[in-house]
Amino acid sequence: MRAQFPDFRLGSVLATSFTATLTERRGNAVERIPTPHRLVDWLAVSGLAVESCTAAQLERAWDLREAIHATATAAAIQDALPASAVQVINDCSTQGRAAAVLTPEGNRRWRLGSASCVADALGVIAADAVSIIAGERDGKLALCASPTCQAAFFDTSQSRTRRWCDMNTCGNRQKKARFHANQRKTPDQQGNR
Repeated sequence: MRAQFPDFRLGSVLATSFTATLTERRGNAVERIPTPHRLVDWLAVSGLAVESCTAAQLERAWDLREAIHATATAAAIQDALPASAVQVINDCSTQGRAAAVLTPEGNRRWRLGSASCVADALGVIAADAVSIIAGERDGKLALCASPTCQAAFFDTSQSRTRRWCDMNTCGNRQKKARFHANQRKTPDQQGNR
């Protein structure tokens, strides 16, 4: 991995992990795949290894990422899905030629049409987005409670009441802020809660 870039936020859901390559969308945005090589890195750690990526393919990946974010956000708040974003997801999904294969250990892996086919990798991500937005998987789309993040995430907790896209980042940051705000209160204010 290239050390000069921010770490990836990897989750268990491919599509929402992909949208997390742009974080703090409502604050000081952090782009985690700013170069074609960085997209290659993200795809590799996500089980979709490709050998290379062009600037045009990176632009297409950004388009898909934003389309997934827009549709997942709309689905989370039970709003109408934006037609243009749905079209981008559908186009990426149908253009990919990846196949699901079973490993000897009984796991699913993706086999891309070729080692340089970013379109196949994006097709897998788009298909994953379709499955979660269409409600085909056990879980619920939600938005991060952090006012600077508000990322769409797929909540698979038993109660479906998760508040943060990632407890180690957004959740921890909010808990620290609440703790420090409570520490600044005067002793009299703390007793009158």
